[in-house]
Amino acid sequence: MQNSKRKLEEDDENENGSGLKLLRSLTHKDHSKRLIVVLANASLETVKVAKSFELLNCDKHKSILKKNNRDPGSCRPDITHQCLLMLMDSPLNRAGLLQQVYIETAKNVLIEINPQTRIPRTFDRFCGLMVQLLHKLSIRGADAPVKLLKVIKGPVSNHFPAGCQRIGTSYSVSDIVDVRDLVPPDKPIVFVVGAMAHGAIKETYTEKTVSISSYPLSAALTCTKLCSAFEEKWGIL
Repeated sequence: MQNSKRKLEEDDENENGSGLKLLRSLTHKDHSKRLIVVLANASLETVKVAKSFELLNCDKHKSILKKNNRDPGSCRPDITHQCLLMLMDSPLNRAGLLQQVYIETAKNVLIEINPQTRIPRTFDRFCGLMVQLLHKLSIRGADAPVKLLKVIKGPVSNHFPAGCQRIGTSYSVSDIVDVRDLVPPDKPIVFVVGAMAHGAIKETYTEKTVSISSYPLSAALTCTKLCSAFEEKWGIL
């Protein structure tokens, strides 16, 4: 265990912007139960600055946003980055029960994230990775031929397991629930989380929308609460 932990720490130190590594996750024997997460309305958009492309964000490109009369709150790729770190680092993912993560961008681009992808720790490296993905449409692992990130054809509902329940999350709805009460014992389930600074997700493929707290939560904290509830119900320590 100590050797595995040390190897992961070494991977963090040796990480560079040109390649992704696979997470070493345990594969759970029961593949019937699994969580699928959709990060909806994510702000992932490239902009040309001088001779290169960058990921548009409200801190770095204020003049561009002002010139185009854009709301700075609509350009927050850091929210998606925080969500992915929370999801990929979760014990649920390490146990192999986070089956898939999808990102639906505000520009209607659908991205599939392999749950074994090791997301860059720093925001700058994440931005570089997203620019590469949005222009090349796929990124392979540095130590494996697997496509870890790729742009796929929508709608995202076409990629869900047949018959699985689809639940949206929002603070603005009156139906407050304990996430643990929604965890199925042996079936896949989809949760949709809004990866934006404000507003509500408007997805037509969800069966219902619930609030998982009496207080407003960030998208990253919502992802954390979801994973924690599933870990508790499915006995993942």
